[in-house]
Amino acid sequence: MYSIEESGAFVETFELEPTHSGPLDGLRWAAKDLIDVAGYKTGCGNPTWRETHPPAVTNAVCVDQLLSAGARCVGKTLTDELAFSLDGENYFYGTPVNPRAPDRVPGGSSSGSASAVACRQVDFALGTDTGGSIRIPANNCGIYGMRPSHDRVSLAGVMAFAPTYDTVGVLAADPSILDLTARVLLGCAEAREARVGTMYLISEAFEQADDAVRSALAEPVERLRRRYGDRIKELSLENLSESSAPDLFRTWFEAFRVVQWAEIWSSLGDWVERCRPEFGPRTRNNFSLVRGLDRSEVGAAVRQREFLFRRLHWILESGDVLCMPTAPAFAPVKGSLPNNRSEGSYYPRTVSFNSLSGVGRLPQVSMPLGESGGVPVGLSLLTRHGEDAFLLDVMAQVVQGAA
Repeated sequence: MYSIEESGAFVETFELEPTHSGPLDGLRWAAKDLIDVAGYKTGCGNPTWRETHPPAVTNAVCVDQLLSAGARCVGKTLTDELAFSLDGENYFYGTPVNPRAPDRVPGGSSSGSASAVACRQVDFALGTDTGGSIRIPANNCGIYGMRPSHDRVSLAGVMAFAPTYDTVGVLAADPSILDLTARVLLGCAEAREARVGTMYLISEAFEQADDAVRSALAEPVERLRRRYGDRIKELSLENLSESSAPDLFRTWFEAFRVVQWAEIWSSLGDWVERCRPEFGPRTRNNFSLVRGLDRSEVGAAVRQREFLFRRLHWILESGDVLCMPTAPAFAPVKGSLPNNRSEGSYYPRTVSFNSLSGVGRLPQVSMPLGESGGVPVGLSLLTRHGEDAFLLDVMAQVVQGAA
């Protein structure tokens, strides 16, 4: 068991009492330090940002929702600098512990939220997810994580990063707690029995995942086959993309990347140029990339993204589910990743996997159903945009079958 100090998960701790009684009575939670809590600074993982911004005047809307539902907020958790990473190694504040695999990174950018949950210091935590920042920490730390449909949970009071991809979601060790909390944020109905139409296994995702990841997920996938029978089918990205290019994940990644980078610089570029912040080397390289983006590419990237979104929405009927590994590889060993994301394969492969829900605006839940040599491996379910309550129902059905 790790203490709060040993875990490195928290930026600061405090006790913020609930404002009403509700479905989350008795639960303790923490907010990622991109999310405003009245009276406290939102540091966003960077000391210059913290120095140049005053304490929040009011809570983010999602914070008020949870307090009103009966949950007690006990602090703010560490994030990668300005949410611009998937590894969880913060140059200034350190790396929160991954208690399931202490030699490996917790994943980012919701690193502290995942660590606090996995260390059992809170019942659940809020994170943000633009390109995998909830799903990857959930995968790495062996917990549940949900990225909701884009535009379903309020972003008011949350640092803007790439607004057409940004979401606020939940991490929890217990799927029933994730279910309760997500329903509060979504304002959706109570759980009911899920009626799955077709469950599609994304062919390329399983093919391109490392052998060890596929092996770790073989039994969970086999359980799905036994449960859903002939409702399980293979689906290729070729069907979704109307393309036979050799690397179709690259198509989704490029549509995602260009728009994301343009939005990051539009959201944060003014502050970067005005305040000249000190960055860690990895974040400095990332901002060099977005600053240098050829913005004449944005129009074509938006058109490609909208085409792919419409294809997904047309192919997926209500009640259909997509299934894929959350990440293509194990959580990297701490200190092993290069500072330049273009070096090595982990970052582009991982973002490519997670670009599917970003481009499609789909809800996605990562479930800790696999393990290899003590390293957790997540299996993800996705469904149509806006069908978040149904996705939670399917998660409960799958987890019950795995028990």
